[in-house]
Amino acid sequence: MKRLLFLLLIPTLHFSTSAQSVKTRPLKKVMTLKMPRTVDDEMPGTRGACVAWHPLQKKYYAAMAGNMGYPLGVFDPTGKQLSSNDQNCNEDTRGLWYNPVKKTLEGNAYNDAGWFLHKLNAKGTVVETVIKIEGMNQPDGQCVGVLNPLKKEILFLFNGEVSSYSLADGSPVTTIEIKWGQTKADASPELAGAEEIGLAETPEDYNYTSLVYTGIKGSELGFLNITNSEIELYNIATGYLSARLALPATASVNPSFNFSFANGMYWLYNIEDRVWTGYK
Repeated sequence: MKRLLFLLLIPTLHFSTSAQSVKTRPLKKVMTLKMPRTVDDEMPGTRGACVAWHPLQKKYYAAMAGNMGYPLGVFDPTGKQLSSNDQNCNEDTRGLWYNPVKKTLEGNAYNDAGWFLHKLNAKGTVVETVIKIEGMNQPDGQCVGVLNPLKKEILFLFNGEVSSYSLADGSPVTTIEIKWGQTKADASPELAGAEEIGLAETPEDYNYTSLVYTGIKGSELGFLNITNSEIELYNIATGYLSARLALPATASVNPSFNFSFANGMYWLYNIEDRVWTGYK
């Protein structure tokens, strides 16, 4: 699908210079998660959906996007694979999160397949997957859901804005306008008029299926800028750019999926190597 900026080309040229004043911090590689199976195996999957951290199990759960038969990897805190290569996602996974209210591992599936719950045994192995909330509880079929634990909401990126849905019942709550590339200092009457028109779609410089929630005050939302190989952080209350995180030259960036946040780390998936790399 063709993705274009809508009537924001001139304002972008106006604010891109002043936005350079935003502090940029370099990220460093911390650890890796090697996904189960190889390209020669049956149902290996291609794109990484997400990584989730279970604070009680002290384990990472990494899912592939595209089919319920693709692998779900379970890893210890050092990145050692604990799950068998036969462990599947069980649902066509897009997002995964730890529900702090129910103390459960949950996620959203493709399109209208609903939100699901992974039942775990004492060792953290998935023993059953059940649908928790049925239906289309997201703005688009491909959206990767992330948890905002403070509001107890699931956030999705679609059409240039962030939509939130209730963690409890999957009902829509609100939308957050993102001022792409703009700091609060960039705001002007001229720009405000352009913002009222809004975006037709997420700007083509950014990964359009995935966002992250960091929990950092004033920099809660993160988006992957694939053109600049940076992660941009935005204030969830205002929608303005607040910080930039520079990725190493070796980092793999993609226009969809393959981007996540878990246990204080930003994760990027390398399709060729089948490896999630955590940066901090």
